Amino acid sequence: MKSAVWFRKSLVILVSVLTFGLVTPSDLSWLAEAHSLKDTKKGLVEEEHLSYLSSQKPTDIEEEFNREEFLSGILDKAEENAFMKFGEKINPKIGDEFKIAILPKMEDAITEITSQFPDEKLQQLTITEQPSAGRAEKIFHIFDSISGKDIMRFHVRQENPPLEGYWFDFHYHTYHDSYATHYDLGKIYWDKNTPPEWTSKQRLS
Repeated sequence: MKSAVWFRKSLVILVSVLTFGLVTPSDLSWLAEAHSLKDTKKGLVEEEHLSYLSSQKPTDIEEEFNREEFLSGILDKAEENAFMKFGEKINPKIGDEFKIAILPKMEDAITEITSQFPDEKLQQLTITEQPSAGRAEKIFHIFDSISGKDIMRFHVRQENPPLEGYWFDFHYHTYHDSYATHYDLGKIYWDKNTPPEWTSKQRLS
């Protein structure tokens, strides 16, 4: 502010010298007033801007989307749904093998498909909350929360080849071919006895 005052005084003196007194300082008063008015307006604008910024809440500023964190949440929910599907009767027998042989392939498949979506589309994806019980195949589906369209369907089927006993066949389908292709994730052997129904719980004795 002091520099502005000094500049105006210097300008008045300079004009007076160059015009050899033909223009008096009083004639230049309009110039000083214009500069003063300009500084006043500038100060008011800056004050209003600072007041607006201070009134903004943190929630008014949209948080930056974290792609890795979002995908990690989907993968965690996928694993949770799988063990929910197994239930208390099947999980103790196949849980460890599932983590080693099936889960990594499941995660790779999800990562590969979701990598095809830009951030704004990826944010719309979500995962079903509950697996199917009984003999139904569904473990979970990943779908677009806006359109409701499934992107991936992860299933497990109970198979009983002759003289081999029961196997659990893990696989998935995608929207690329309207879920027609069966993408294999692997099989886990049960035994020759019929496995319990999915999500079954141990009975209290």
